Amino acid sequence: MRLLSFRKEHGVRLGVCLAPGVLDVPAAAVRLALDVPVTMEELIQAGEPGRAALEALVERALAQAADLTWEHEETLAFAPCLTRPEKILCVGTNYRKHALEAHLPVPSTPVLFSKFNNALSGHNATVQLPTDGEHVDYEVELVVVIGKEAKDVPREQALQYVFGYCTGNDLSVRDLQFRTGQWLLGKSLDGFAPLGPYLVTADEVSNPNALQLELRVNGELRQSSNTADMIFDCAELIHYASSYMTLKPGDLIFTGTPEGVILGYPPEQRVWLRSGDEVVATVAGLGSLRTVLA
Repeated sequence: MRLLSFRKEHGVRLGVCLAPGVLDVPAAAVRLALDVPVTMEELIQAGEPGRAALEALVERALAQAADLTWEHEETLAFAPCLTRPEKILCVGTNYRKHALEAHLPVPSTPVLFSKFNNALSGHNATVQLPTDGEHVDYEVELVVVIGKEAKDVPREQALQYVFGYCTGNDLSVRDLQFRTGQWLLGKSLDGFAPLGPYLVTADEVSNPNALQLELRVNGELRQSSNTADMIFDCAELIHYASSYMTLKPGDLIFTGTPEGVILGYPPEQRVWLRSGDEVVATVAGLGSLRTVLA
C-alpha cells in the first residue's frame, strides 16, 4: 500500500492512495462503520490486525467508491508520514562515493547520530533557514520505518521488522554541524528532516538495497546514485542498531546519503542553499519529496 499522512480539521489523518484518489481513512471508517486505525502511528502500533482492518476498509471503499468523497492529492496539506517516532536514527558516511568526496575513511561500523521530532516536516513544506548558520546542505536518503519491536535482531531476519520505506532529506547546516565534535546542532533544526510524501509498505519494495536516489535544486540534478552503494545495507543497520537499543514500531532510520552534497565540492565551488530554493528528493518507487526554503 501507498500511505500518507495529511492535515485536516486540526489533526493529522491517515490516507491511502488508490485509483479513485486518496482515501480519507477516518472519514471512510465512519461512513462504512468499520473500526480501523486512523493515523499512521495507530496503524503501525496495531500490527497485523490493524493492517488487515485497513485492507478490509480499502476493499469496501473500492466496492462503494461512488458513495464516498475522495481527496485529491494536489490539494492535500501533507504532514510528515510519521509525526511522533520514539527514535529518529541517522547514519553518517554510509555511501562509498560520498566518503570519497568528503575525504573521509570508509567506516568499519555504522556511524549513528540522531534527530528529534521537531525536525520532521512534510511534502511541500516551507522550512525556515537559521539566522545563525550559513552552510545549508541537502541529503537525499532512503528512510526505513520499523514495524515491530526489534532487539538483537539477526541480520538475516532484519527486513522482517520493517513496516515500510519513505523518501527523506537530511537537511544539514554544516557550520553548525562541525562547530563541535557532536553533529546534533546542525542536524536537528526545526523542519530539517523532511519525510514523505508517501510511506510505501515493505511488501511493495522488493529490494531496498537497489533503489535509485536523486536530488534536484531548482530543477538542477545534484545527486544521482543507488542504494547499492551503501556501505551498510538496511538489514545490517537494523541488526547493528538493535544490538544496542530496542527499536520500536514507528522508529525511523535515515540510512545515509550518496555523493553530490555541497560539502563534497571544492571550497571555492560551494554554493550553499538559500532562501527561495526548491529542493526535490526522490527515491525510486517511493515518490518525490519537495521542500522550499525560506
